[in-house]
Amino acid sequence: MSLGRRLFLFVQRKQVERSRRSKAAASGFTLIEVVLALAIFALMAAILYGAFSLSHSAVEKSEANSTRNQKQRAITELLGNYIRSTFPYKESAQDQTVFFTGESDSVTFVSVYSQAMGGRGMAKIHLSTEEDDDHRIALRVEETAPVRISAEVGATGQSHGLLLQAEMREVRFAYLDPQGDDEKWEDRWNGAERRVLPRAMGISFLNANGEAVRWVFPVMMTVLAQ
Repeated sequence: MSLGRRLFLFVQRKQVERSRRSKAAASGFTLIEVVLALAIFALMAAILYGAFSLSHSAVEKSEANSTRNQKQRAITELLGNYIRSTFPYKESAQDQTVFFTGESDSVTFVSVYSQAMGGRGMAKIHLSTEEDDDHRIALRVEETAPVRISAEVGATGQSHGLLLQAEMREVRFAYLDPQGDDEKWEDRWNGAERRVLPRAMGISFLNANGEAVRWVFPVMMTVLAQ
């Protein structure tokens, strides 16, 4: 066989081998390509899971905040109805004193709003605080109707108690003096001594997050009289 013929066959064989290798490479993946693809897939899965987890946590937090805000609105609305409707109750027409006893941790007064009677009627309201072993304070309201001020036998009326707010700390009641030119808040208010209702009542406390909260409710009978 001539040299030219052998050279032609050698070149032709090399072309066939390159063609086979090219087909093999086109029909599959190398190990490096597979590992790289798996790493990219795992990274994308981790990113998607993190985004889903954050979204789920945000939804749960939003729902919890919404529930807490709705509860806060219901509590402040009930307390506001009681306090705004405070009435200067007197046991007799000749009596010059007003029934209202307010301390820094409790208050008792007469309101023309009665939750037990559907918002109408007069009731004696007592707001107080209860502390548990962890020093968390709950706000409690007790409504008694019909109104009985004296301690006569059989004159207690029917009472309904309700626990309004839990996980409070450092709860304090305060009372706005209606006769002062400046805004002056008192730690206690005795209607028998003052012979007038406070202009407003404030409730301050620390919530479960340690944030300072203050509710202020005007006493409409006093506000309108000024």
